[in-house]
Order: sequence, then structure tokens, then C-alpha cells
Amino acid sequence: MPARSRLGFSRRRPIMIVCDIGRGLALGSIPVAFLLNLLTLEQLYFVALLTGIFTVFFDVSYQSYLPALVDRPNLIEGNTKLEITRSTAQVGGPAVAGFLIQWIGGARAVAVDALSFFLSAIALASIKKPEPEPKPSTASGTSGFIPEMREGIEVVFRNAILWRIAACTATTNLGSNMVFGAVFLVFAYRQLHLSAGVVGVVFALGSVGALAGAFLAGWVVRKLGIGPTLGVMVIVGGLALLATPIALVGAPAVILATTGFIEGLTIPIYNINQVSLRQAITPDRVQGRMNATMRTIVWGTIPLGAFIGGILGTSLGLVQTIVLGGILSTLAASWIFLGPVIRLREQPTPVMA
Repeated sequence: MPARSRLGFSRRRPIMIVCDIGRGLALGSIPVAFLLNLLTLEQLYFVALLTGIFTVFFDVSYQSYLPALVDRPNLIEGNTKLEITRSTAQVGGPAVAGFLIQWIGGARAVAVDALSFFLSAIALASIKKPEPEPKPSTASGTSGFIPEMREGIEVVFRNAILWRIAACTATTNLGSNMVFGAVFLVFAYRQLHLSAGVVGVVFALGSVGALAGAFLAGWVVRKLGIGPTLGVMVIVGGLALLATPIALVGAPAVILATTGFIEGLTIPIYNINQVSLRQAITPDRVQGRMNATMRTIVWGTIPLGAFIGGILGTSLGLVQTIVLGGILSTLAASWIFLGPVIRLREQPTPVMA
């Protein structure tokens, strides 16, 4: 979060371009070192660290950049298009990677991956719409690292909608990662005795569900309204996770594929609408700080969920851990239903200057 707070001092597009170039150079160093017979495990670790840092800055920047490109009524459409491209890459990426590795080898495949980041930088540089000058000072007029980071925290926790979305997403991530971050693969391989190929198909169908969800996000919110959409998606996704142990009864591949598809379907519908809502109610001046705080909260529970899931899986058992994770993910919807979020039908306007 401290690093992300610095984004308020700069325009977002140049940061994204630098991050793409940085990731391209970092990944490009791998095939170069391989060809020179100089590749080491330490270099791979360092490249992973660099790409992770650049990705953090890029992700926060692009979420804060979208409201500068489109009007607030078009945020859902804009986020939908971004999610469709992301889901398409998620579905097709592993297959393309496997094909490239078989065709030209691992090192050259990484070179192609590096090239993709340079192409992304070129695409960003071609955007014609000018970005407004950033205003890093706080509402009180003070500037500085600590005051602006503090304001980002206050923006979230003083807004009843934002902090409930943060709590809901963090709780969902905690519950789901108790399962997928710790015990799901062990459950699939050891208790259901599924092959690696079948498990791969299960994950692939989850990605297909995510792509379908990205296409359906706008339609669902028009039918239900933004608040009910968020609540319903959390419940449906949580119940799908809770139903996973039914695979022990019979037809395990079918059960896991079905629950995986449903979970994959709900995630982009929830994410597109909650991100659009966050962007809509937050003034442009504090978009970066709001996103920094939100992502720190909701991502922080991901490793925590995996850690708790590992402990519970060892002490209580795999099925019990999956059930607890499913219950927790489902109950996360209470943050939406017990407050002002559920009453929202359309995106409100920013509540602070």
C-alpha cells in the first residue's frame, strides 16, 4: 500500500507503460541468459520479484485510469471489456504457452511472453485521450506520503459502501483460498483419485465460466440492479464451493466441473460490478489511493486463507475445510445484505470532493 500511494503523484498511463517495458525487459533477460548459458535460479527469483512489483503498480494504475477514459455511466461497459480480454487470455493463455513450448522451446516461449508486454506498451502509448493532471494533495490541501496514504484509508473506511465491499471481497477471498489455496488439489487427487488431465479440464471449465460471466455482467446488473447483483453472486459462488464435497458421492469429475463453472461464472460478474461501483463513487483525485487501500485489504486475506486452510486441512480434514471455506464464502454476502449496498440499483455519484 505505501508504494501504491505514490501513484497519486503521477499520471497513470506513463506508469503503466513503464511497468510493461520493465516486465518485458525482466522476462526478456531469461532467454538471453539461457542462450549465453548463464541462466541461474537466482535470476529466475529476481525476475519473478521484479515482474511482481511492476504488476502491482500496473494493476492499481489501470483501475484508477479507466475513470479518466470513460464517463461514469459507462464504467460497467468499460470494466466488462477489460474483463473479457483478461478472461480470454486466461482461457487461451495456457494452451498457447503449451503449444509454443512444444514448438520453439521454453526459452523462446518466454521471449514471446516478453514481447507481449512491449506490444502492450505500444498499445497504451497509442491512446489519444489526454489524462488529467494528477492532484496529489489531500482534501485539506496538505501533501506528502503519510497524509495521502492516510487519506486513502479514510476514503474507504468513512464510506459505508466502500468498506462493506472491501469486507465482503476480503471474506470471500479468505474462504475460497482456504480451499483452492490449500486443499482442493489434495482433495481431487487423493480422495477423488482424479487424473491430472481431468483436474486440468475442471480448471479449464472454470475459466470458460469466467469468460461467460464477463459477457453476462452487464445483462445481470440491468436485470437485478448493482446491489442485488453483488449479493446474489457471492451467495451463488459460495454455495457452489460448499457443494464441492458432493463429488464424494459419485460422478466426481462432473460435480467438480459444474461447481467450478458456476464459481467461475460468478467471479467476473461480481468483480466487474464492484470495481465499477468503487470507481463511480470515488472522486478522480483519490482513485489511486482508494484502489491501493482496497487491494491491500482484499488481497491480504488470500495468503491468510491458504495458511488457515493448510492448518485446518491437516487438523480437521479436507472435506471439513472445504465446508468451512464454503460457509465463510457464502456468509460474506451478509456484508452486502446488511447495509446500504443491497439497496443500490444504479451507480451513485461521488460522495466526497
